[in-house]
Amino acid sequence: MSNENTLDLHHVHQCFQRSLKEEDDVVIEAYIDGYNELVKFLNLIGSVFSFVSSDVKSKIKVMEKHRESENAVYYDSFKKMMKYEKETSLCDQNGFVSGSRTMLRLHRGLDFIRLFLKRLSESDETMNTCTTCQGSYNETLAEFHPWYIRKAATLAMHALPSRPDLLKKIFGTEESLTAALAILPQTLTSCDEVYRRVEQLYTDFEFHTLP
Repeated sequence: MSNENTLDLHHVHQCFQRSLKEEDDVVIEAYIDGYNELVKFLNLIGSVFSFVSSDVKSKIKVMEKHRESENAVYYDSFKKMMKYEKETSLCDQNGFVSGSRTMLRLHRGLDFIRLFLKRLSESDETMNTCTTCQGSYNETLAEFHPWYIRKAATLAMHALPSRPDLLKKIFGTEESLTAALAILPQTLTSCDEVYRRVEQLYTDFEFHTLP
């Protein structure tokens, strides 16, 4: 059972592995299950990313509504969803909350999470968490945020604790941290594959620029 106060990378890995469908698709339910766990990472590193975390939660609620609607069959996987919304021009309809647009926001967030986690795991205890977080943010999410959010986020990153304290906050006990660092390479590989597939689908359907 996943603990609300720590990040369970094994659970993320299992969910993302389960989400891989055929050679190029991703199952939405398993993706969201894994993402719900990763949201804890944003919460655990402090208030700096609370705005992203709350946005993620609202996006997940949108997808839950789609998956409970009469058109739920089209929201089983990313490919099926994009094909449906592309062929029906739903993305251009006023008042329609597009699943493809909604999931694009989560997709961009995953890019930041996987990059920061990777750099956090690869560095030593003397690393500057603020600089590392700012670099990861500037290379991923920042380009999609207005300047005032970028400014507030990068300033708030100065409050991040040292690497040892941050890892303890994210994973809990020393035993849990050791287990997390052991599974992290596999989890990041799963994250990378999921990200690669979803990125390619947004390219194939020309959905990267959805407003």
